Amino acid sequence: MEANDLNKSGEEKELNSTNAPENAQNEKAEPETAPQEELNEDPIEVTDSKDAGSEGLSEKETITEPALESKSAPTEQDQQAGAEGEEEKPVLEKVDLTILSREQLVKRLKYITSHFDISEIRDEVEEIKSIFYTLYNKEVEVLKERFVESGELEENFAAPNDPLEIEIKELLKDFKHKKIELAKNLEEEKEKNLAAKNEVIEAIKHLINRQESLNETFNEFRTLQHRFHEIGPIPQNKVRDTWDTYNLHIENFYNYVKINKELRDLDLKKNLELKTGLCEKAEKLIDEPFVVNSFKTLQKYHDAWREIGPVPKEVKDEIWERFKAATTIINQKHQAYFEGIKDQLKENLKLKTELCEKAEAILAEAAHSPKEWEAKSKKLIELQQTWKTIGFAPKKDNNAIYDRFRGACDKFFEEKRNFFKAYKNQQQQHLIEKTKLCEKAETMKDSTDWKKTTEEFIRIQKHWKEIGPVPRRQSDAIWHRFRKACDEFFDNKSKFFNHVDESQDDNLKKKEALIEELKNFKNCADNEATFNQLQDYQRQFAEIGHVPFKEKDRINQQFRNEINKHFDNLNMDEYHKNVQKFRNRLENLKNSDHQDDKINQERHKLLTKLKQLETDITVWENNIGFFAKSKSSASLIKDFQHKIENGKRNIKLLQEKIDMLDHMEE
Repeated sequence: MEANDLNKSGEEKELNSTNAPENAQNEKAEPETAPQEELNEDPIEVTDSKDAGSEGLSEKETITEPALESKSAPTEQDQQAGAEGEEEKPVLEKVDLTILSREQLVKRLKYITSHFDISEIRDEVEEIKSIFYTLYNKEVEVLKERFVESGELEENFAAPNDPLEIEIKELLKDFKHKKIELAKNLEEEKEKNLAAKNEVIEAIKHLINRQESLNETFNEFRTLQHRFHEIGPIPQNKVRDTWDTYNLHIENFYNYVKINKELRDLDLKKNLELKTGLCEKAEKLIDEPFVVNSFKTLQKYHDAWREIGPVPKEVKDEIWERFKAATTIINQKHQAYFEGIKDQLKENLKLKTELCEKAEAILAEAAHSPKEWEAKSKKLIELQQTWKTIGFAPKKDNNAIYDRFRGACDKFFEEKRNFFKAYKNQQQQHLIEKTKLCEKAETMKDSTDWKKTTEEFIRIQKHWKEIGPVPRRQSDAIWHRFRKACDEFFDNKSKFFNHVDESQDDNLKKKEALIEELKNFKNCADNEATFNQLQDYQRQFAEIGHVPFKEKDRINQQFRNEINKHFDNLNMDEYHKNVQKFRNRLENLKNSDHQDDKINQERHKLLTKLKQLETDITVWENNIGFFAKSKSSASLIKDFQHKIENGKRNIKLLQEKIDMLDHMEE
């Protein structure tokens, strides 16, 4: 693989899901369908204050949710949308997004973002984005596989610009801006709502000072209550205090007006029924398998509990303890769930640290050949695939561990690219050198200087093997060019020597016939005539030409033996016989391989003998002078004199042989 195949997994991407497409072109990874949860597992806290008038307020019900949940509850957006009016809107129909093409997904996204509220389409937008990038990454992967199959390096692959991806990124960007604008508007609206609710509370507060009839006061009280509940959401940090203050003045009003006990009891009974229903719903949540969903739903139940109001005093403690018990169990399950996630995150960090160490070890390994680099790449890509199967690390470590792993991978592939760049340059140089060898081979292929050209072809073939590889695209062509020139020369040489072999076989037969004739030759009475005839045999033997190499030494030795027999039988002194035999030997040297080397060796041998004889004669002469003073040394002196005479004859013979060799070299 050989681009850096590591794509940022979901946890390393921008946790705001709408940012994912903006980075998708570089990362080429599927967008995450859910951002990482910030593990703030603060439970729903409860207190034991159960006053009838402030029951729902003294319970510390505020839920601090994990970051995966929206910072503002959907009901706020629903209320905001409702406050804008009752104008008729199109109905958002459910569509099976998994069967749509990328073009259809973009079209669907464009439609829903322009016709529906953000709160209605938030989940569908995320699903469209996830499915779109799943399809997109599959298409990119196919393109990458084709790119590698064409002979290119994986790390050189770059995905082409995709108009659909550009369009969906713009749509998601616009959607993100709308969400930001909506959140801003909601916060402003919450501040306005807070001011409005405070005005209502002030109005309720002053009801107890009114002088009108109880009926009028009570009607206004109900109107203020209705208005308070109609006002939309307020800032989260003001919810508890606002409800505490509101319920305080509600209770004060009830105490002030001392309303009819039956009416009050009816109101308290209705509140009890509502809170009993919330208890039952909360208890069902205990068995809900999805802990996070249970926790989110419980928050809504606490909001509803807060708004209901007081219940009869005799059941106030009981109903509250029941609701608190269910809340405690769900809190504990929620806490245990996130403790488990924390343990898993720590384990993930450990596994990712091990992968970083392995990647750094691979980076440190020396590699000197493409094969070794590809082996290292395979190991690193396997680590990258393993990395993708591991979940998040703890948030404080997540970016650092990713940067460490990505840094090792980036460094590795940078070094690999540098190696192959240098390697390709080296291959180009090899191509230049081999091209020169091809040109040289092509200039020699028609030569008929078989021996010299053969040696040169063998030399450049050896050089060819030493040069090293060339670029793969030119490898076959340059090799076939070189081999064609070599084959053409050696084919010509083979054809030539096949013909020569036939003539050499004929020459062998002729020389064997001449040797048979020489065996049957009888020396004449005339010594000179015999000598001339023997020389004629030598001339004929030399003129016949080459015989097969494996027969050359045998046939030459056989002829030399026969001719020497006849020279030995000539009425000729030993000196001239030796000269003639040496001349016969020289004729054989003329027809031998490496003629010059053999002549030089022979000359060196003769000179060595000559110098040795000259030294011996000097010693013998000195010995004669030494023994001449002794009367009993006559026989020794005679022996030395005989040696000196023989030595001088041999010196003369050696000098003549050396002269014959010198004449051959001329």
